[in-house]
Amino acid sequence: MEQLNQTMVTFFFIKGISDVPELQVPIFLLVLLIYLLTLGGNMTILLLVCLDHHLHTPMYFFLVNLSIVDMCSSTVTLHTMLLIGITGNRTISYLRCIAQIHFIGWFINEELLFLTVMSYDRYVAICNPLRYKMIMNQRICALLASVCWLTGLFTPILPIWFLTQLNFCGPNEVDHYFCDASPLLKLACGNIKMKEIVDFIVSMFVLISSMLVIFISYFCITLTVLKMPSSKGRYKAFSTCTSHLAVVCVYYGSMSFTYIRVRTASTVSTNKLVSVLYSVITPMVNPIIYSLRNKDVRLALQKALRKPKVFKLGV
Repeated sequence: MEQLNQTMVTFFFIKGISDVPELQVPIFLLVLLIYLLTLGGNMTILLLVCLDHHLHTPMYFFLVNLSIVDMCSSTVTLHTMLLIGITGNRTISYLRCIAQIHFIGWFINEELLFLTVMSYDRYVAICNPLRYKMIMNQRICALLASVCWLTGLFTPILPIWFLTQLNFCGPNEVDHYFCDASPLLKLACGNIKMKEIVDFIVSMFVLISSMLVIFISYFCITLTVLKMPSSKGRYKAFSTCTSHLAVVCVYYGSMSFTYIRVRTASTVSTNKLVSVLYSVITPMVNPIIYSLRNKDVRLALQKALRKPKVFKLGV
């Protein structure tokens, strides 16, 4: 009888980063700038790898996939804030909210999986350099990328199904800047224990399995590098991994905090801050700390900037 008297929620209000009117324009401009920088940086990497045959290697193939993931991830999370800034409409339908949560989960998994595959690529390149081209051939690279995309797509389905079984009948303001599962669970009326257990199990499986592969890869890399007689060789080998390790530490650190904890236990401000780290900052800085510092990419960029001069027509 109580359930019949409840009014089911069909839409939600996105609170955003702040509800202070004076801050809406600066927040919108900042978000727009971050979004454009993210798209510009990752699109640059994508175009450079496609146009320069020197970058047609497994490492850059996976880097292109990572850039696509970063662009998609930023679009899914930031488009809500951009729409709010343009239209002033903070409402989002129930189905759109569920779809956004699924896409966010999908691209988070993709980031974790491609970072894992890239660590394996570095392991093969450093520990088995003579067999590198044979092991990481085109067919294997395409297979690994396909597995990453499909695994990332289907992993969130079970948590999403449990989310759709919950009823939302009370307040409908999502205290976040996009539809995230954690603040949404606080609006559910009913028992959310099973949903939290499923989230925890799925998150633990994805995080621990990917972190295990990365740990084993770098453990083997470290042993191989330490056996190198030349300090120059050791430095060169480690230098190919530093950018990847920096991204792994930032991304996996925020993911561990966000998804292994009890979803409703953290404060709203902490949840927003950590979400900004993995959904906004990491996709924006990935091209810088992982690619643009790379000598091969810098040379490709310089070549691309000089190229129009070759086709200059005489008068």
